[in-house]
Amino acid sequence: MFLPKYPDNPTPPPAHTHTAHTPTKPAPARRSALPAVSVSTGAVVAVLTGGVVLTALLTAVAVSAISVAIAAVVLRSLLREHNRR
Repeated sequence: MFLPKYPDNPTPPPAHTHTAHTPTKPAPARRSALPAVSVSTGAVVAVLTGGVVLTALLTAVAVSAISVAIAAVVLRSLLREHNRR
């Protein structure tokens, strides 16, 4: 099932057409603009987990700050009304 299939009649490799008097120039080395980076799966999982945890912490801090602000406004209005009486 997973075995490679070979052709029935393999073709012979092409003959070299270079003569002994013509010097061959090596192909120039191609360098990519970005270096090849190998990233392991564990590193990707660690970065994603860290991002999720930091996002959850930021959300918790924001919700707590909003709750404290609302409580402060309510207490301020209650105290203001109490002082007017």
